[in-house]
Amino acid sequence: MNEQGARRVVLVRAIETADSGHQVLSEDDRKYASRSARELAAWQASDSKSAVTQDLFLQQRSEQILKRLAERTPAFGAFQKRALGLPGFWAALPVLALFAGALLDRIADPHRVDLLSAPLLFIIGWNLLMYAVLLVWALIPRRQAGWAGQGLLRRLSVGKAVAPRKLPAPLASGLTSFLAEWAQLSEPLTRARLSRTVHLSAAGFALGAVLSLYARGLLTQYGAGWESTFLDATQVHTLLSWLFTPALTVFPFLQGFSLADIEALRFAPGAATAAGSVTGAAIAGAGERWVHLYGATILLLVILPRLLLALFAGLRARRLARRFPLDLEHPYFRKLADSIGAGTPAVLRVLPYSFTLDEARDRGLWTVAAMALGAQARVLLRPTVPYGEEPKEALRETGFDEAGVTVTAALFNLAATPEKENHGAFLDYLSRNSKRGVAVLLDESGMLERGAGQAGLDTRVNERIALWRQFCSFHGTAATVVNLLQPERRPIELGAGLALPELR
Repeated sequence: MNEQGARRVVLVRAIETADSGHQVLSEDDRKYASRSARELAAWQASDSKSAVTQDLFLQQRSEQILKRLAERTPAFGAFQKRALGLPGFWAALPVLALFAGALLDRIADPHRVDLLSAPLLFIIGWNLLMYAVLLVWALIPRRQAGWAGQGLLRRLSVGKAVAPRKLPAPLASGLTSFLAEWAQLSEPLTRARLSRTVHLSAAGFALGAVLSLYARGLLTQYGAGWESTFLDATQVHTLLSWLFTPALTVFPFLQGFSLADIEALRFAPGAATAAGSVTGAAIAGAGERWVHLYGATILLLVILPRLLLALFAGLRARRLARRFPLDLEHPYFRKLADSIGAGTPAVLRVLPYSFTLDEARDRGLWTVAAMALGAQARVLLRPTVPYGEEPKEALRETGFDEAGVTVTAALFNLAATPEKENHGAFLDYLSRNSKRGVAVLLDESGMLERGAGQAGLDTRVNERIALWRQFCSFHGTAATVVNLLQPERRPIELGAGLALPELR
């Protein structure tokens, strides 16, 4: 799935998730979109003589839903047609860098090529330093994926885009959620594009300085020379020999220099400048050799390496844009894929804590899995973890990297009071070891059975649910309330699925 297709699919998922009350998308709208998408995907697949894929179905379905929303809400239609991010930034920055580089050497004497030119040495030195930083950055393990901050990446991914005013509340909420989620999902692609642009800008800056140097040489006769308070001719000769060795090696037709040449080009102390002339011992017309040396050196050490790095970053960005890394194992996508029989059945792995399921609740758990992950979903029920036992010991035989597992869920009895040292330690252990995030299922059936007929039961249930949800939020996950004896009392909508804040 390419970037544009993934953007539409994620937008539809955000809207359906926010519209749990079916205020902007009725159940008929969703069923019609799925039915039309199946037919369109089948026709398109038959034309190409291939099978209907989950990607194709999701893209067709998202197009159907977005088209219907745009017809009903013109403000939303205008929003989705706008380009996200800052599209002009990627082209503007290298062009601006080119002009900035062209203006850089204007601060120097326009009639002279300084052998120790500060602007040109800065360009070379800064880029060599950046290469070293990039190498260290690539070799040393780190937590962050790059140097760019989250604020910059978000601005480049979604720009200043905000939900239009006067939208239905579920639609506005869905758009807000989409912008936050898209900024996170597109981060690898944005980083690759930013890296490409930065390298192109660095190459453009250096190219601008070199082109300006040559352009002024067409209308001005350069003289050459150097001066320094702390360096003598021998030291300058050594420095320039190291600096220009790559250019003299790759381009043997360039004219070299000797220590005597450096001595002859040293400016005499206190020499005055005559209008239109070069000061001191600078030799008129001797600048051509040094223009070529600096131009060739910057080409080899700055422009070509930066273009090569930009090429690698550009190829990575192109690959990510063509195959956007969207996790289609998310319950929302798995449940939709189940409607067309695409892919393997989803698997809900359940880890009960101090909770033993009887036969009726086991059947209810399969119904919950079908509601959340599709009719073909299967349940992988693990042995109950005893109350108070260390999670590491109780789960030592549980492989968290089991193939085919879609969602890992901890199952608690709502009647229990959450405890940090027991339930919290269990959740923390699961979160550390489960790469795909952890869902929490709270079964209310036991609490309702024991309190049947008692006054104020609904209030106590709601208070306990609020307590558990606050507790789960503190431990980095979210809770979904279910009723394993009567699953229909707590239906799980397609757009909502299981509460999985860490699953993307």
